[in-house]
Amino acid sequence: MAGMDFFIRPATGTSSSDWVRIANADIKVRMTRRLTRTVVRGQEGDDLHDEGSESTMYTVRGELSIDEYKRIVAMFRTGQPYIHDPFEERDVKVIFAVMEYDSSNEGFHFELLEDVI
Repeated sequence: MAGMDFFIRPATGTSSSDWVRIANADIKVRMTRRLTRTVVRGQEGDDLHDEGSESTMYTVRGELSIDEYKRIVAMFRTGQPYIHDPFEERDVKVIFAVMEYDSSNEGFHFELLEDVI
């Protein structure tokens, strides 16, 4: 499958010019729910309780120029950026869990976490 456009902006960004477009990125989404499991001894079965909150991990890979990298690393260091989720068509506040950059091939790997309570 061909890559997608990935958009990210700083937390302080307010205009469309604040968005950084990364073309041809590979984007993977992993959603999890928080569950509590109670094991009842001496009775049949356990009790699973859905706490009603979820986390979403966005894994993004592709290529960045050194100038684009400098803009992204500034976001990494200054707060929680926003990304545009291309699947749900919404803007999402995230944190950088992982950021890797390889200047030899301009390759990058981001793991961005959204936590919904």
